[in-house]
Amino acid sequence: MRIDIHNLTKIIKGNKVIDNINITMESGKVYGLCGYNGCGKTMLMRLISGLILPTEGTISYDGKNLGKQFDFPPSIGILIENPSFLDSRSGFDNLMLLASIKGIADKEKVISSLKKVGLNPNDKKKFRKYSLGMKQRLGIASAIMESPELIILDEPTNALDSDGVELTKKLIREECKRGALVIMTCHDKEILEDVCDTIYSIEHGRIIDERCHLR
Repeated sequence: MRIDIHNLTKIIKGNKVIDNINITMESGKVYGLCGYNGCGKTMLMRLISGLILPTEGTISYDGKNLGKQFDFPPSIGILIENPSFLDSRSGFDNLMLLASIKGIADKEKVISSLKKVGLNPNDKKKFRKYSLGMKQRLGIASAIMESPELIILDEPTNALDSDGVELTKKLIREECKRGALVIMTCHDKEILEDVCDTIYSIEHGRIIDERCHLR
């Protein structure tokens, strides 16, 4: 997969929240986005995911324009902001419900994804009783369970303890090695530098710096 972002701009209520971004991303690499809260990181992820449309510019996947030739990336796993699931269901049941929509991930894949993020597939605890860290782990599991070509993770290490952070870093490396294109944000620059091939620094919706080949 190759993503080409050309002259991407998003204006909301007269404010230019994404300002003329031009980048190219390829499969098998991890791309980090860093910057202060409100700089445009999550907005850029929403645009790449097809959740919102740009005011100007284009996002293309292998030469096909998002929002014109197709509405959403064909193979994507997303964790943007706080993960939300059915409160009355267990983590396993929630993922099985999500997996039934496309029919890509079977029971064994769901179990494997839960184990990868450090959750017990046999735990009957309801989602409403999950700690913040457990909720975050379940959100990550939902993003990877279908082995998507594109994985978008917004602050994946948020609320995780040190073991959870290491598990997440390992998982991202594994997904990259599998051939996925991973885009992530993180307030901890050390984590970004540890797992990313390229880091884009964003300020006022613009890319002000690009650091490549970090791993």
